[in-house]
Amino acid sequence: MARYTGPTTKIARRFGEPIFGSDKSFQKKNYPPGMHGRGRRKKQSEYAIQLMEKQKAKHIYGMLERQFENLFDKASRLPGITGDNLLRLLEARLDNTVYRLGISPTRRGARQLVLHKHIMVNGQVVNIPSYTLRPGDQISVREKSKSLEVITNSLAARTAQRYNWLEWNASDMTGKFVAPPAREDVPENIREQLIVELYSK
Repeated sequence: MARYTGPTTKIARRFGEPIFGSDKSFQKKNYPPGMHGRGRRKKQSEYAIQLMEKQKAKHIYGMLERQFENLFDKASRLPGITGDNLLRLLEARLDNTVYRLGISPTRRGARQLVLHKHIMVNGQVVNIPSYTLRPGDQISVREKSKSLEVITNSLAARTAQRYNWLEWNASDMTGKFVAPPAREDVPENIREQLIVELYSK
């Protein structure tokens, strides 16, 4: 499947914020990429702003256009506010949860761990990054993968940040997806209402 594998700093500069986390290169060049990046002052249309917000969400969660469109369609059919539903579904993805638990330092790395069968859900190996977790699901590192350097280094560098919709047991490398997060708990700077407006056109 096609997947963007280019420089992440260039993408972050396009949106004017370090959407992939701390980035020294972004701090040095926090203006749009391209030869006219510094002097770009063109006023954006309403559509362009909405499209940029959708593209930003896609890049943050590492999704392709069709995947994102299908997820939005699913969110729109659920009861409640469509924008909130969309973020809850994005946060419930297995690769995102592996990243949130600190098993991998990046979502891209988390996706690789899932694809290479290092992650289990409820005791069964799941190698589908887009797998949607349900409340109560147990996420764990496969026994023979617990000594992997990429995993141990990530967990060793894990910060004190905790998410109240997740639980983590460091002793046996097991986490739990307690419930979909409330909108105010999701730390990403995404204006989901703009995405809803874009798809409503």
